[in-house]
Amino acid sequence: MSADLVLVERDGAVAVVTLNRPEAMNALSRDLRSQLAGAMRAVDADDSIRAVVLTGAGTRAFTAGLDLKELGVDGLGAANAENAEANPVKAIEQCRKPVIGAINGVAITGGFEVALACDILVASDNARFADTHARVGVMPGWGLSQKLSRMIGISRAKELSLTGNFLDAQTACAWGLVNRVVAPDALLAAAKALAADIASADPGMIQAYKALIDQGYALPFGAAMDHEQQVSSARNAAVSGESVEARRRAVMERGRTQQGG
Repeated sequence: MSADLVLVERDGAVAVVTLNRPEAMNALSRDLRSQLAGAMRAVDADDSIRAVVLTGAGTRAFTAGLDLKELGVDGLGAANAENAEANPVKAIEQCRKPVIGAINGVAITGGFEVALACDILVASDNARFADTHARVGVMPGWGLSQKLSRMIGISRAKELSLTGNFLDAQTACAWGLVNRVVAPDALLAAAKALAADIASADPGMIQAYKALIDQGYALPFGAAMDHEQQVSSARNAAVSGESVEARRRAVMERGRTQQGG
């Protein structure tokens, strides 16, 4: 296996995971997918890590998706793989810690699906998104056909997926695909700052809340509301008034420091 196709760096409670194959636009080769799965398992298991930033090396690409040269040799099995070793979306989704995608360049087809696996997206001005499945002749198997329409609306999703056209970062932000767009040299700092904000809250609560949002999002609205009620009732019954009061004071103090920000 090739070494260092995925890099992991620590900054306090934040882990930065970098797809490190810039000479190939960070294409998702077998080895890279396997290393990514290992990296995501490692950050998930490390209790000192509370949030994750996922990005790509260089400025050209977040990831261009599956390595099509390799796919031509191996066949289409990787496009529908269920295990995290072969499916990078599963590797990311199985991480209980919030994952912020720092989209530094193009996110194409399978790379678009990897971006959609992240909980929050921050993009640089260089970022562009494209779904070229229809033009390549391969159906998406990592969730793009269902996730994208739920994020930006079915008509916009059809426009992107049926044309294969690129979507620039500013339009992606206007459509609600990414949370914000920053200059390329500010991208990593912005993503890490957001991750640090998340990491400053109680990690057990953050993981449980992320799970509640994801579980509800996968259900019809009525069922999701019922699910929230069940989870809320069970969890809140174990919360003491004293702990809520102490945290309320901390929240008020934090709010005062953010005024005017």
